[in-house]
Amino acid sequence: MKNELFVIPFGSEEPEIGRWLWALEDVRKTLLERLNGISQATLDAKIEGSTSIGSLLYHISIVEAGWLHYDILGTSLPPEIGMLFPIEPWSEDGVLTHVEGQSMDEHLHRLNTVRHVFLSHFKPMTLADWRAPRTNEEEGYDVTPEWVVYHLIEHEAQHRGQIFQQLRQLVNPQ
Repeated sequence: MKNELFVIPFGSEEPEIGRWLWALEDVRKTLLERLNGISQATLDAKIEGSTSIGSLLYHISIVEAGWLHYDILGTSLPPEIGMLFPIEPWSEDGVLTHVEGQSMDEHLHRLNTVRHVFLSHFKPMTLADWRAPRTNEEEGYDVTPEWVVYHLIEHEAQHRGQIFQQLRQLVNPQ
C-alpha cells in the first residue's frame, strides 16, 4: 500500500480556507504523534540554552488563543480560555516562563480546547471575512485571519522543530 500525500480541505465550506485549516491541523498532528508517551521528566527537562517542551507547548497554546481573541475577535480571553493559563507566559523582560509539573494530559487539554475554539470561529468564515483586515489599536497593526493562520502554521512548525531537537538531545546526550 502506498502513502497518499494530499491536502484535503478541512472543516470549511470554503475550500481555500479548508486547505489552510488542514495545514494547521497537520502541523499539530505531527507534533502530537511525536510526543506520544513522553515522560514527565522529558516534558519538564530544561536543556541549557533552551526552553522545556512543556513550556513550548504552553507557549504554542497561549499564542494561538491570543491571535484569535485579541487580534481576530478584538476581545480579551474569555474566562474559560483564560483559566487554561494560570502561569504568566512571559517574564517582564519577554522571556518565556518555565512551565513545570503540568502533565501531558493538561497540555493536551489546553492545546485541544484552544484549537477547538479557534476552529469554531474559522470554519464558518467566508473568503471576504478571511481576507478582511482587523485592526489591533493597542499594538498598531492590521491583520487578516488568512495571515493569522499562516503565522500560526509557521510558529508551531518552528517550535515543533525545537521540540524534536530537544527530544533527540534528551535521548542521545552528547
